[in-house]
Amino acid sequence: MSSLTGSLTGSLEGKVAIVTGAGQGVGRCHAEYLAREGATVVVNDITDSANEAVAAIVAAGGKATAHIGSVADWDACEALINGTIATHGDLDILVNNAGLVRDSMVFSMTQEQWDIVIDVHLKGHFACSHFAAVHWRNAAKAAGEGAVLKSRKIVNTTSESGLFGGTAQSNYAAAKGGIITMTVVHAREMGKYNVHVNCIAPRARTPMTQAMPMFAKPESGWDKYDPTHISPMVAWLSSADSDGVNGQIFIVTGDEIHRIQQHQVATSVYAGKKQWTVADISANKDALFAGMSSLDVAPFGSPQM
Repeated sequence: MSSLTGSLTGSLEGKVAIVTGAGQGVGRCHAEYLAREGATVVVNDITDSANEAVAAIVAAGGKATAHIGSVADWDACEALINGTIATHGDLDILVNNAGLVRDSMVFSMTQEQWDIVIDVHLKGHFACSHFAAVHWRNAAKAAGEGAVLKSRKIVNTTSESGLFGGTAQSNYAAAKGGIITMTVVHAREMGKYNVHVNCIAPRARTPMTQAMPMFAKPESGWDKYDPTHISPMVAWLSSADSDGVNGQIFIVTGDEIHRIQQHQVATSVYAGKKQWTVADISANKDALFAGMSSLDVAPFGSPQM
């Protein structure tokens, strides 16, 4: 990590941030970037890589501490949030990033493969968000009605598999799809406490994708899938510049940011104040699927690689 001196805008100066799964990969990039923007960063991971990331941040002039524990563990998440507040005085930013994959087709996936992915991604996002939300709600109540509340931010991590459904990823896609919906729910619930909750789907070279040839580092030129390219969006969503942005989903890759339109009703048919029959539904099939070139499963809708 390069020196932090004068490198960025200081948009997070004085803020306290947690980044989960930040000992390596894109999570470490987030932690280092937030530190460069002035935040005090708590680096969470399940191994001593958390301490290695902290050492790099501190050596570069930043402020960071480590927390070793699994976000799949409810008590560990409580300790992460409450320990951060006890050590640093508050919590302003939560970046839920920790994750893993255990890919398998539906007819081959084991219960263990299903459970660990759901636990780390979906439960991990919820548990950390829960304990952060408890603190922020209590702080808002203590401030009293009409008080100007501090701006707080949660940045969640989904994936294009969660958006579009990746083959051999029932567990991962379900967890990541759940995170998208949970982002919207938490944005609705916490907005009145001045907490903004948003979500990114990063496409980058990480420990989960580095074996795929398309993500290989080029010998020269623009390295589109360098994981450091994701972190400025995380910093922006963590900063005051994104105040008012709430419940939004973005695909972030290289020099691209794509905002995702959330689910909307596409077409509607009505029975006319009577119960539908199978024959009636068949008669309205063309109207129900109007404008569709195929009734088969939708294609994977990601931006072009």
